[in-house]
Amino acid sequence: MSKVLRVSSLAVVLIYLLCGCEKHSSSPPSPKTQPLPSFKGTIVAVGDSLTAGYGVNEADAYPAQLEKKLQGAGFNWRVINAGISGETSSGTLSRVAWVLKLKPDIVILETGANDGLRGIDPQVTKKNIDETIRILKDNRVTVILAGMRMVTSMGRDYTSEFGAIYPVVAKKHNLILIPFFLQGIAGIPTLNQNDGIHPVAEGYRIITDMIFPYVVQVLTSKT
Repeated sequence: MSKVLRVSSLAVVLIYLLCGCEKHSSSPPSPKTQPLPSFKGTIVAVGDSLTAGYGVNEADAYPAQLEKKLQGAGFNWRVINAGISGETSSGTLSRVAWVLKLKPDIVILETGANDGLRGIDPQVTKKNIDETIRILKDNRVTVILAGMRMVTSMGRDYTSEFGAIYPVVAKKHNLILIPFFLQGIAGIPTLNQNDGIHPVAEGYRIITDMIFPYVVQVLTSKT
């Protein structure tokens, strides 16, 4: 390389540095770290297969639909699906400690349907639900109780005693009661799967719309 060429090359380098062009390298800039979403609180949906979303995608089960609907309305709350298919009220009671580890501010409690289908004494179901609520309240968790009804094939006396569990317990603990969790979809073939018990995605949308005002009532009281 000639002396003239070396001088020219050096001049280019000096100009590059003086212009601050070293700040514009070909390497892409480091991406800015996006802050994680800060939820105002946590709602835990506790229940059986009706909460878990048996037979539908997780995004179609009511807890996921409820979270989306709440956030769309400006309520930045997380909703955790803690439903377990086949669970009875005894099972719900036995895992309250686990539910509390999720640090819920609110629990939507939907349980008892499997008790009824198995013919369990309604007084046993009532005792289990009552004790579950007591433990949650003792840990400063607000409970929304979802009422349930039993199929008429269980007999008039049984269905009457079973249905009375929820308003009685809700009144005792001064809870917001969703009168019937399956209101508007029970017995409607197009809104349920082939078993006639578990909702399809559209059925869960109806459930979500139905329980939404009850949840908002609680959230508003916490502001």
